[in-house]
Amino acid sequence: MHSAVPSSSPSTDELPAHAVEAATAHLADLLAIAVEHGPAHAALVVYDTRTPLSRALLAAYRRNLPDARFIDFDSVGAGEVLAAFRAMQSKDLVVLVQSTNFRLDGFRIRVELFKLGLKVIEHVHLSRMPGAQSEHYIEALAYDPAYFRGTGRALKARIDTAPGARVEGGGEVLHFASPLEPAKLNVGDYSEMHNVGGQFPIGEVFTEALDLEAVHGRVQVHVFGDTNYRSNHPDTPVTLVIDKGRVVAAENATPAFQEVLDIIRADEGEVWVRELGFGLNRAFTRERRVDDIGTYERMCGIHLSLGAKHGVYPKPGFKRKDARYHIDVFAVTDAVYLGEERVYADGGWLV
Repeated sequence: MHSAVPSSSPSTDELPAHAVEAATAHLADLLAIAVEHGPAHAALVVYDTRTPLSRALLAAYRRNLPDARFIDFDSVGAGEVLAAFRAMQSKDLVVLVQSTNFRLDGFRIRVELFKLGLKVIEHVHLSRMPGAQSEHYIEALAYDPAYFRGTGRALKARIDTAPGARVEGGGEVLHFASPLEPAKLNVGDYSEMHNVGGQFPIGEVFTEALDLEAVHGRVQVHVFGDTNYRSNHPDTPVTLVIDKGRVVAAENATPAFQEVLDIIRADEGEVWVRELGFGLNRAFTRERRVDDIGTYERMCGIHLSLGAKHGVYPKPGFKRKDARYHIDVFAVTDAVYLGEERVYADGGWLV
């Protein structure tokens, strides 16, 4: 399940000036409020110039970080990049602007940077979001701390005490008939976390059922992650039938969706439903999409994961080495209930 890496020859189209202005403003807020980067600490920006979106973000970072060191990944050797990382001090900032994703000989960049005590802002797979999608991506970088942190904490408080949950959409109902795991937040507040930063855009609260076999019902899927890690939007939503936490049927499945199910079943034996994700980012909706599935995961609504892999919540009977797949699928969502409290309506969160 790997997509081909595009050639490094840059495309010549540029994003309009207003998009660069918007990126500059949004990144200023992320730098100051979310990762709390200030003049007392150094900054390093490692970038490429292969895509209009990477070049727009680069221009925005040059405006926001005039004293930072900038390294063009495509013009230097891996040793120079690694040396630059290792010259940083704890609480310094590293920004990665990647049209694909940078590879450094087994050096898992974000993981290793966190080990060094560095703050990280990672922009990845920008080449998957051309044209208008680039402007959707920039819009998704906007950081409203009152909304993200307030909504995120309010959802977590309810998730952590709810007796169960249900997702209604397109006339179908999916039941989570058990309490939920303690929710995790990705809302730009790192005050209680060991690491500062991660992949941007942000905006998500996620959990899963304490008892995975208590998940049952039907759910319509309007977008799913395909074998190239891209958002696949079937003309007619696929309806999943779920019993005891497993997908037992898929109505209106397209060949691409069936391929995903077949791969999971071939390697894992059955298709589990694990993550219950509450996306918060209002720049992405059912209609306003981007092709990179890891970015679209923040869309304002509900997503689930198919496959046994969800390393955040260890469960008896699930061995990390055997759990291979975590495929995001996005539910047609009209209403979400935590217990009997409705927390989602008309495309937005009510908490």
